[in-house]
Amino acid sequence: MIYVVTVSKAARLVLSLVIFAVLAGCAAGEKTAPTPRAAEKGQPTAAATKAAETVDPFMGDWQGQWELDDGGDSGPLVAQVIALGKGQYQARVLASFDARVDPYIVLAGGREDSKVRLSGHSKLRNDAVDLDAQAVIAGDKFTSTFKGRQEGDGQEYPGKFSLSKTVRLSPTLGAKPPRGAIVLFDGKNFDQWKPAAAKPGQDSVQWKLVDGAMEVKPGTGSIITKREFTDCKLHLEFRTPFMPEARGQGRGNSGVYLQGRYEVQVLDSYGLEGLDNECGGIYQVAAPLVNMCAPPMQWQTYDITFRAPRFDQAGNKKSDPCLTVIHNGVKIHDQVNVPGSTTAALGGDAAKPGGIYLQDHGNLVQFRNIWLVEQN
Repeated sequence: MIYVVTVSKAARLVLSLVIFAVLAGCAAGEKTAPTPRAAEKGQPTAAATKAAETVDPFMGDWQGQWELDDGGDSGPLVAQVIALGKGQYQARVLASFDARVDPYIVLAGGREDSKVRLSGHSKLRNDAVDLDAQAVIAGDKFTSTFKGRQEGDGQEYPGKFSLSKTVRLSPTLGAKPPRGAIVLFDGKNFDQWKPAAAKPGQDSVQWKLVDGAMEVKPGTGSIITKREFTDCKLHLEFRTPFMPEARGQGRGNSGVYLQGRYEVQVLDSYGLEGLDNECGGIYQVAAPLVNMCAPPMQWQTYDITFRAPRFDQAGNKKSDPCLTVIHNGVKIHDQVNVPGSTTAALGGDAAKPGGIYLQDHGNLVQFRNIWLVEQN
C-alpha cells in the first residue's frame, strides 16, 4: 500500500479499491479472528453443507482473484451469494470474509437456465471511482468483467475476476462434550426439555426429531431445559431453513435464551449487515462485531460463555449478566453486559437460576449437539 505513488495509474485505481475496503473495515471496528476452516473432501463435517448445496448450488461463499486486463495488478477477492427466491440473487463482492467491511459492489440478477447472470454499479472512495461489473455463475465458477473509471481524467481500467465455490465450517462443529459437561440434547430424545409454557392437554415437547436434530414445530411453543443454571459455557449447533422468498424477521427466525431471559438471535441473515436483531445479535442490546452467519441449511455453532447477574444480600443487583459469544469460530461479542431481559424473554426473578430456552418463532429451525459446562 505504501508504494502506491510509484506504480501505474491502473494499479493505483485497483489499489484504491483495496484501500477503500480496508478503511471501511477499520472505521466499522473490524476485528481480527480465527477463520472457519474450509471443508475437506471426505471430511465427516462436510455433510453439514450437503443440504445447502442441494437446495441451491449458486448460494453461498465464493473465493478467488481479480486482475487487470493488462496484467498490471491482481489480488484476492470473495463474494457471498444470497438466494432471494423466484430465481433472483444478490452477490456482495468483498475484500475478505469475517470482517465488517462494506462491499466493493453489490451485484443483482437472475437465473437463466443453468446459469445466473448478475450486474451492478457502485461508487467508491467518496465517489471518485465508478465501478461497473457484469458476472455469470455457471457450474463451480463465478466469473466477471469489470471496468473502473476514475473521475477527473476519465481513464478507464478494465479487468476481471474468477471465483470458485468454497465452504467454511466452524472449527467447533461436532465438538464433543468434555468431562463433567451436562448433555442437554444428543439427538435421541427430549428428556432434558419441557414446554416453556404448557398448553392444556400438552405436557411434553411437541417439536420433531429429524436425523439427530430437534426441529421447531411451528405453533407448538418454545421449549426450555428442565434444569436451571447460573454461570455456564454453552455449546449449541443450529441450522436455519431455506426460505428464499422470506425477508427480515420472517427468514429462519429463532433464538437461544440464557436463563430464559437473555437472547442471542438465530436468523437467516447470511450476507447482510449484521444488526442486533440478526443472527448473532444480542437482541436490542448489541450487534455482532462481524456477521458470521452461514448460508441457510448449513450447520452453524454458538459457543457462549455466560456470567449470571450478581445480587447483594438485600437483593440489589450489583452487576449485569455478561455474554461472550463465538459464532462459527469467531468471537462476535466480548463480555457484553446485558441490562435486563431481552424481547420475548420469559422474564422472572433475575436473581434465580434459569433454563436454556429455545424459541418457536414459526420457522423450521433445527438444533443439535447441545451441552454445557457449569462455571459455579
